[in-house]
Amino acid sequence: MTHLPPLPPTVIEPMVRRALEEDFGNSGDITANLLVPESAKGKLVMRAREVGVIAGMQAAQMTYAMVDPRVKFTVKKSDGSRVKKGTIIATVEGPTRALLSAERVALNFLGRMSGIATLTAQYVSLIKGTSGFANPVRIAATRKTTPGLRAIEKQAVLAGGGFTHRESLAAAIMIKDNHIALAGGVDKALKAIAKNADHMTRVSVEVDALAQLKKVLKYAPHVVLLDNMGADKLREAVAIVDAYDGPRPTLEASGGVNLDTVRGLAETGIDVISIGALTHSAPNFDIGMDAS
Repeated sequence: MTHLPPLPPTVIEPMVRRALEEDFGNSGDITANLLVPESAKGKLVMRAREVGVIAGMQAAQMTYAMVDPRVKFTVKKSDGSRVKKGTIIATVEGPTRALLSAERVALNFLGRMSGIATLTAQYVSLIKGTSGFANPVRIAATRKTTPGLRAIEKQAVLAGGGFTHRESLAAAIMIKDNHIALAGGVDKALKAIAKNADHMTRVSVEVDALAQLKKVLKYAPHVVLLDNMGADKLREAVAIVDAYDGPRPTLEASGGVNLDTVRGLAETGIDVISIGALTHSAPNFDIGMDAS
């Protein structure tokens, strides 16, 4: 497991605050406030209910800190940890009202992010041993994230052993099919970028046909995204690029990738496989919280 630095508090705090505002409504936790004395203390244990990879611990910990800073949140399994069914991943101890009131939001973050990390780890394990031009093939997330939660969902992908794609529209230039259509063609689009782009900005261009690939190589993009090409076409694309007498772009495959097809795509010689499903279709990871 690679060490994951925490997200800056200024990034993650608004996510947690919005989630708590949504769950607390206008009156807070009326159930806990009516049933539990204000002075009561307790302890709850979080356990994994299935096999997988943990992520979202920072958000869960911040959830409790924001509800009541007196709560002691003890991390037993940090982000990126692989766990078995029944593994204790964290404990929370302190004012009982706070333990109950923050429970759902904390578990929502942990379940959602651990689901992403677990699915990512499954993809990563399936392509183990494959390599592109110079490095092992990478599994990467896309911008198909839950609105407002991109940073933490991308962090979950890292916890699962994957890599991120663009963090935002401002992170890199990515010329897709609609850009090409509205610009009047591949040549016009790439000439405009070559003329106007900042020299520090990386450029990616999407192609869905081998003829397009041959055309864009002369513009020396940093990345070529090979969209919805099967394994046979990807091998042809790799051969075209390998035979080209010029700068070699990173080759990225995307579109229609699933757990059954990812290994075959990785064996074609491409460098990166980007998968929107890592963040838009990951199942929730089941985590329980019980009285100690």
